[in-house]
Amino acid sequence: MTVRTTRRAFLSAATMMAAALAATACGSPQDTATGGGDSAAPVKVGLVYSQSGALASYGKQYIEGFKAGLDFATQGTGKVGDRKIELTEVDDAGDPAKAVSAAKDLIGKGTKIIAGSTASGVALQVAPIAAQNKVLFISGPAATDAVTGANKYTFRSGRQSYQDVVTAKSFIGDPTGKKVVVFAQDGAFGDANEAAVKAVIGSAGATVSSVRAPASATEFTPFASQIKTAKPDLLFVAWAGTTAPAMWQTLDQQGVLSSTTVVTGLDIRASWPTFGAAGAKISFLSHYFDGASDTEASKALKAKVTTIDLFHPDGFAAAQMVVRAAQEGGDDVDKMVTALEGWSFDGVKGKMTIRAADHALLQPMFQAKLTGSGTAFTATAQKSLTGDETAPPAVAMKG
Repeated sequence: MTVRTTRRAFLSAATMMAAALAATACGSPQDTATGGGDSAAPVKVGLVYSQSGALASYGKQYIEGFKAGLDFATQGTGKVGDRKIELTEVDDAGDPAKAVSAAKDLIGKGTKIIAGSTASGVALQVAPIAAQNKVLFISGPAATDAVTGANKYTFRSGRQSYQDVVTAKSFIGDPTGKKVVVFAQDGAFGDANEAAVKAVIGSAGATVSSVRAPASATEFTPFASQIKTAKPDLLFVAWAGTTAPAMWQTLDQQGVLSSTTVVTGLDIRASWPTFGAAGAKISFLSHYFDGASDTEASKALKAKVTTIDLFHPDGFAAAQMVVRAAQEGGDDVDKMVTALEGWSFDGVKGKMTIRAADHALLQPMFQAKLTGSGTAFTATAQKSLTGDETAPPAVAMKG
């Protein structure tokens, strides 16, 4: 798989002192929440995410990460003070209408914290519901940039597409005067990726062009020839679907992978075999993979899930944010929002900071390489980029 989170929705070791500082900053989960509310009543949290549908595998990672993060953030109690965190899980199947219905139902039952949103289309429909009803919404793996700054009640626990593309830009250093080619399928997915590369890398001084292929294409030699003729300094590949193995094989056979820097997104582990022999010749931008960091949070997560995958950190961070909100806000949602704005915490990936102005989640991103063959691939980090280095431009809060 390649950089398709634009549509769906595409580190230093932590020391004990850092962990202690994080615990101090967050407060003890055993302390009574400072925001008021019934100290005996549970903290109701609705998790609306993809348990089925096209993104079910992402949803599975999210919920596993969330439960591990909840255990970590509450020191195994599942409580904030004396209040149990009560989870209600609802399957939206990637359908915005189902997600909106579920969110409204949960809100009607007194739930003041909604989290989840595996798909971008879902997140964009749930965010307005949160604002209308003044409940906290923490979007999950959904990568669309539009979630950032959606409204004062909407946050995100994953990365956004801009952070993917900035990571791709890091492979060529100063883009000034460089030639970048986007190779993508025709359609909205390809349009979005090309637009993102032009906005991020083109605006930094590179010349960006594209080679586009029909989604139905099965013969890729003509497109490989176009790419070689263009002689790019960077080839950004955005591809989705079952033709990916044939596409990568052709680019490799035609010498494209050895003639320039080829960058694409590293998706979930199950997708890695689709790269075949080409995998070792590609430079990957990565949100996360097992071993990318060595934080206390990553160790706690690994103890629960054994092998960490792409979206486990999103769920883990969401749980940390839920606990922070409930600790500081009690049942007062506005106080929850204030508690999250500007908050920095140590997550699975490393230092995470919620930018107060627009709720962008500043976080590390990674350059990665694959080694191995067949189904036995291993990813290793080549470089870690800080949250400041991958920070998206601040946007005005829309609501």
